[in-house]
Amino acid sequence: MGTVCVPWNEDFSFSEELFRWQVRHLVRNGIRDLYIFGTAGEGYAVTETQFDTITRVFLDETAAHPGLQSLVGIISLSLPNIIERIGRAKAIGARRFQISLPGWGALNDAELDTFFRETCGRFPDCEFMHYNLARSRRLLTPADYARLAERHPNFVATKNSSQDAGFVAELLKAAPQLQHFLTEIGFGHAGLLGECGLLISAASVQPALAARYVRAAVERDAATLAAMQGELRNLIGDLIKVVSDSAHMDGAYDKMFCRLHDQRFPLRLLPPYASVPEEVFERFVELLRTKYPQWLPTASVAP
Repeated sequence: MGTVCVPWNEDFSFSEELFRWQVRHLVRNGIRDLYIFGTAGEGYAVTETQFDTITRVFLDETAAHPGLQSLVGIISLSLPNIIERIGRAKAIGARRFQISLPGWGALNDAELDTFFRETCGRFPDCEFMHYNLARSRRLLTPADYARLAERHPNFVATKNSSQDAGFVAELLKAAPQLQHFLTEIGFGHAGLLGECGLLISAASVQPALAARYVRAAVERDAATLAAMQGELRNLIGDLIKVVSDSAHMDGAYDKMFCRLHDQRFPLRLLPPYASVPEEVFERFVELLRTKYPQWLPTASVAP
């Protein structure tokens, strides 16, 4: 599963051409589950007008690719706003949604049940994936997932970035009826334990190697899986050092990955959040060139 980042022009208007190009690029590279408006896709920052416009373009573009799974992310501090966004997206064709808990305050158990009742329960003809992230102030446990999946048949997937091997193992054991998408390090822990999906992030810099990582799990190739997990762990650690305190939002990283494949892709984030400066991006390219050359894309679109 891969995110489709939103490219912003210099005046922070939506660059539809580059957005559509990115969808096609991901599809060409074998990624068949695509989503918008996660943290990397600035779902926390867009206006209602931007949400509607970009969702319409996303659904139009993904509809052109048979067999592609498209999913719309919903991030808000307001449950009524979440409900309204789901309703509007559904009206123009969306049927799969990523939901995150509202993070103004950590939800207690009763509030958690209300949240899922007013999303999964309110829209029984749609499917939902929960994005489990610390910014929401409550991380759901494998036991939480097992209980919620039993109550809501249309709750079908989770997205987790945990690197904890014990958590990942318990996740697959406690809630096997859900499709679990895990980022690179967690996927390395889970790949031999059961069916799971790779939530591609840093590995998107070289889709062919990302596909090899997934094949290693499918083929139960423990040696390759462990070796690639270690390599990705080192790459991600070095990337964080390169970016340092110049930027801190997920999208700042993912837009660098987009730029590697299309030199036209802007690094900017919606204000007030800082994007990665051009010189930091160039240091990232140099890092790949000198230390991880196998992960450097072989070609990119020229301006």
